Amino acid sequence: MTEPVLFLSGSGLPAWIWGDVRAGLGESAVAPRPDSPDAGPMEYAVAALGSVEWPRFAVVAHSVGGVVAQAMLAAAPDRVAGVLGVAAVWPAPGRSFTAALPVPQRWLLPAILRLAGTRPPEKQLRAGFGAGLPAPTVDRLVAEFTPESRRLFVTAAPRGRAPERAGYVHTTDREVPPDLQRRCAQALGADFTRELATAHLPMLQDPAGLLAAVADFTRAA
Repeated sequence: MTEPVLFLSGSGLPAWIWGDVRAGLGESAVAPRPDSPDAGPMEYAVAALGSVEWPRFAVVAHSVGGVVAQAMLAAAPDRVAGVLGVAAVWPAPGRSFTAALPVPQRWLLPAILRLAGTRPPEKQLRAGFGAGLPAPTVDRLVAEFTPESRRLFVTAAPRGRAPERAGYVHTTDREVPPDLQRRCAQALGADFTRELATAHLPMLQDPAGLLAAVADFTRAA
């Protein structure tokens, strides 16, 4: 028997991206964004925790969702049965998403977010998030991209305990490069790993492969 799964989407991404993966699972949900336009990691975590009534569940965290998962472990460690990162950024304790990035991105991105906001230019969205995907899907992603709070990226998640179980799905990604993924998997303490030959959105490019990884991780409970 597998446990329920709560999905944490990457920056700006709509809930429907998880549809094909969720179709092959049992009970699951996609965490909503908080209402506040100035929310930090803890506000995102509270919104995620409040969206489901399950006493315990696995978290599948994509990209910046790793920071939200960290905050969830600080807010409600007994409810989080395990964390599976998917090309997820997992900063060292006390560090933010931007601080976890390699130089020079860790210096440049905070200034870009302050000046230009958290919606990347359309060309960057298409080349990054849209890599490996059919044109209609890319068009929909661009049209439905929702800018996140700047504080999600520049505020450190509160310190929490390590997850009881930790896993990581590595991708061949340019948005979160493989070297950064390896460091984040190590920081997460992942002893369950899978590799998918996809760009940043394996849930759309290889949903069957990601479904298999999620199912295996939750069955390991």
